[in-house]
Amino acid sequence: MFTGLTEEIGIVKDKIHFGSGLRFTVEAEKISTELQIGESVSINGACQTVVTVTKNSFTFETIEETLKKTTFGSLMKGDKVNLERSMKADARLGGHFVLGHVDTRGKIVKIVPLSASHEITIAIEPKYNNYLVRVGSVAVEGISLTVAEVNGTSFTVAIIPHTWKQTNLSTKKVGDEVNLEFDILGKYVAKILGKEESSGLTEERLKELGY
Repeated sequence: MFTGLTEEIGIVKDKIHFGSGLRFTVEAEKISTELQIGESVSINGACQTVVTVTKNSFTFETIEETLKKTTFGSLMKGDKVNLERSMKADARLGGHFVLGHVDTRGKIVKIVPLSASHEITIAIEPKYNNYLVRVGSVAVEGISLTVAEVNGTSFTVAIIPHTWKQTNLSTKKVGDEVNLEFDILGKYVAKILGKEESSGLTEERLKELGY
């Protein structure tokens, strides 16, 4: 479980194929000093397991299922990645509950620099539209962000200066793909609504219940 608050920007130092999977080594001087083998780390929003660790780097292995859903296959040496260790039970939840289970990839279609922020518009498949609501939460590259606008084929997020500087979003450009994890509560509600005919639960009833 994660919060969507990036702790450090790591740098991909090595990428090795093993079978149909990939083994990455990431330079991370801040978090590597506390990592242990077997620990979970969010890399660009995908929960991965540490298999080796040094004082300034760690290695993880990613398999076919993860490669199908994430941007890991296109990562190259020198790329910057967002890193977050799993949350502690006694820590403040500054973002939202992020599982580290990437749902799909989105494509950046617009980046707009504003006087005090940046706006990024990300294209998605229409089937994911029901998981997004205006001012709801979404994890982009593992970063907990608030949805500013939604339409059938894309959504927009506003990036404050701190997030722009402390994550890899500042390195992105139009056409780049990003990892997306939709809010777990939204996914459960969407599933419930999909069964409303058999359960008798309707959208109007959910509103009455405060959802």
